[in-house]
Amino acid sequence: MRLSDVLPADIEQPPGADSIRVTGITAASSAVGAGAIFAGLPGSKADGADFVPDALARGAAAIIVGKGKDIAVPEGVALIKVDNPRAALAKIAARFAQRQPRVAVAVTGTSGKTSVAEFTRQIFASLGHKSASLGTIGIVKPDGAVYGSLTTPDPVTLHTTLAGLADEGITHLAFEASSHGLDQNRLDGVELSAAAFTNLGRDHMDYHPTEAAYLNAKLRLFTELLQPGQPAVINTDGARSSDVIAAANGRGLRVLTVGTFGKTLKRTSLTRDGFQQRLAVESSGRTYDVRLPLVGAYQAENALVAAGLAIATGEDTAKVLAALSSLKGVPGRLEIIGQRNSGLAVVDYAHKPEALAAALDACRPFATGRLISVFGCGGDRDKGKRPIMGRISAEKADITIVTDDNPRSENAAAIRSEILTGATGAREIGGRAEAIATAVGMMQPGDVVLVAGKGHETGQIIGDRTVPFSDHDEVRRALEG
Repeated sequence: MRLSDVLPADIEQPPGADSIRVTGITAASSAVGAGAIFAGLPGSKADGADFVPDALARGAAAIIVGKGKDIAVPEGVALIKVDNPRAALAKIAARFAQRQPRVAVAVTGTSGKTSVAEFTRQIFASLGHKSASLGTIGIVKPDGAVYGSLTTPDPVTLHTTLAGLADEGITHLAFEASSHGLDQNRLDGVELSAAAFTNLGRDHMDYHPTEAAYLNAKLRLFTELLQPGQPAVINTDGARSSDVIAAANGRGLRVLTVGTFGKTLKRTSLTRDGFQQRLAVESSGRTYDVRLPLVGAYQAENALVAAGLAIATGEDTAKVLAALSSLKGVPGRLEIIGQRNSGLAVVDYAHKPEALAAALDACRPFATGRLISVFGCGGDRDKGKRPIMGRISAEKADITIVTDDNPRSENAAAIRSEILTGATGAREIGGRAEAIATAVGMMQPGDVVLVAGKGHETGQIIGDRTVPFSDHDEVRRALEG
């Protein structure tokens, strides 16, 4: 392809762009080959512009850097200076890839992204579309197979993935839009059909300087990436939903609201039905009785957001809501592992305050006896949430066991100590397997054990090593013991 073919309209064409042949684009100088475009991105630890000489030595045909960079290139190599190199990288990567599934919907929020993306995929599939989802648990394809783990990957990987899915005949895609990915412009080249918001809580305070900055990163999905007139699905039961509705209206989007205050899908009742739930949902003057084979009020929220996304892309409301009865939960999201002594053992990915609170609230109706909480906090992450999560568990569970999560480079005992400052009366068992076995071992009739924090993960990060560890396996082992 010619350089002039891959540069978007908002980037000024450099001299000779029509005659320069380019083979791809990358932000890693080590990946540069003859004819590549190298994007020198600013970083927290290094400036990509410093690697321009290496990229040139490897045969780069064009260089992209931020305005103000003092960069020299030899004759025949294009130098492109832009306000935002990250956005340029994403848009050019999209033009190289040239294709993606016809319908692409994104969901952002602190909690629920993975479930909403996968539920949306399942709804599309039940309506006859060849669909996939992309996010924390990986790429889920029509055959149910899961590949890798891609929570808003870099733009080159993302667009290569989207092109591959389109080549496989995937027509409908639902994916997670993380705050990091939005803040770093990784999604700027994706052609969206609709987007959704679940909720906003405390998370990623090790990356975002303030909660306002965290919210603004999420809002980019609605204020910049969606175009006026496109649909935005917003969960009215989610914290900060009013801010997102205001931003979406300000952008001129078509706002679809769901939840107890929703106008598109209004949930008028939610009742327990064994280990399932029943919802009454009003839409356009009609009431639908919906059976949902999932536990927890927040899974009902996620299901309605997914339904809203499907409706936003033109699917029939009645058929969409009927499809909710066949939803299957995402691994590690309020996943029932088994029973013992008429008690229930559940694993959930909750690793932030609001998510832990929601998971405990979801389990409480099923606990005719005690609710037992087992959790820890990850190292090298937001320390401020540790006592907050300790307090939430102490208040909402009858018994709390504080254990290790992924301590990473931090001292595990020190992390537990910080959690315990908020967890009055909690037990401390550092070994996660021992903590799980202890909790399951004390189960009495009617008790519910919630093991929170790692969900679907199959490893525990200790220092610079990842050792095999699965909450699922440990819970099952304890139940069988």
